[in-house]
Amino acid sequence: MQFSDFDLDAKLLAAINKMGFKNATSIQQLAIPEALIGRDILASAPTGTGKTAAFLIPAIQYLLDFPRKDPGFARVLIMTPTRELAYQIFEQCQLLAANTHLKIGVVTGGINYGSHKEIFEKNNDILIATPGRLMEYLETENFHAENVELLVLDEADRMLDMGFRKEMLRICDEAKNRRQCFLFSATLEGDSVELFAERILNDPALLEAEPSRKEKAKIHQWIHLADDYEHKLAVLSHMLKQEDVTKAIVFVKTRERLEKLVGELSSREIRVTWLRGEMPQDKRMKAMEAFHSGRTSILVATDVAARGIDVADISHVINFDMPRTADVYVHRIGRTGRAGKKGTAISLVEAHDMAVLGKVERYTDQKLKRRSIEGLEAKHKEATLPKKKKDPAKIKAKKKARKKAAKK
Repeated sequence: MQFSDFDLDAKLLAAINKMGFKNATSIQQLAIPEALIGRDILASAPTGTGKTAAFLIPAIQYLLDFPRKDPGFARVLIMTPTRELAYQIFEQCQLLAANTHLKIGVVTGGINYGSHKEIFEKNNDILIATPGRLMEYLETENFHAENVELLVLDEADRMLDMGFRKEMLRICDEAKNRRQCFLFSATLEGDSVELFAERILNDPALLEAEPSRKEKAKIHQWIHLADDYEHKLAVLSHMLKQEDVTKAIVFVKTRERLEKLVGELSSREIRVTWLRGEMPQDKRMKAMEAFHSGRTSILVATDVAARGIDVADISHVINFDMPRTADVYVHRIGRTGRAGKKGTAISLVEAHDMAVLGKVERYTDQKLKRRSIEGLEAKHKEATLPKKKKDPAKIKAKKKARKKAAKK
């Protein structure tokens, strides 16, 4: 389906064409028609499948169909978990609204409060914000949400995981005059997103996009067994010097590990940039600009700092430290193999990581290949997890149940 098949304003369609978009992705084909007829939406779509345009296009069309009558605060409010993602949405929104009169603002933490003053003093049609900073403005009455007609919660699962449930509910309550609400999530698995959606959505269209073969991430995954930190460091250093590693994100579990690893790599003349939590916004933006532009091809990051990063040409994701949970693993490797391109995800696994590796393999329904580098092989064999002891009481209860069923 092409964008020209949707009933879109000529100004919006011209912007879409200028951006080089012709055929709508699977999530766009599902979401845009439902949004245009005024329905609430509960949608899941993998990263890299055009999710942002799936809610921005109908939001902009709505504002063009129903022009502002009275001065006031934002009519479309887009909530997103991280600063990086907020600015990426802002940039795409500017491109889509380039031929219109619409005013777009972005409000996040890490920015001087005075920088946001102009956004709230003038009519603002679309506001993109992170929950924490927007809550501060609600509390101080610098922002009011009663003018919000369309509320979008992007990456709702991440916001819930980050502990923003209370803030999200407060903002939904404040935007009580809304006509529509869109909730987008990478996955609808688990109770948290669905229970939250039941509370805020009104008879939503339930959309679960199955990406086409062209959109699907082609991610080659494997692991390297590692004896200890020094062994992992040697394997990582070797990998990062390979020609096929054109742009890579290396994940670590803590800020302390990040600082140590950055120092170790620098001493080996491997140039990196880095992101960690509670980093000043100007430094974050400089780091991301260096990574985007290619001045630095390796980014070392913690999970919290990397949330929302959307860089199209990442060739490798390397788990120097395994994540704590399987769903975080899936989010990590989703940074590569985007928009149908091939990607590679490599995990360096120590003996104490075998439990989480087992969870990852069950969660992704695949056994990850084991590989080694000549001269850097692990000295120790792969650790095996102890088998859980069977509970005699449970075994007895099952036998009793089977006998009872057989008699019937």
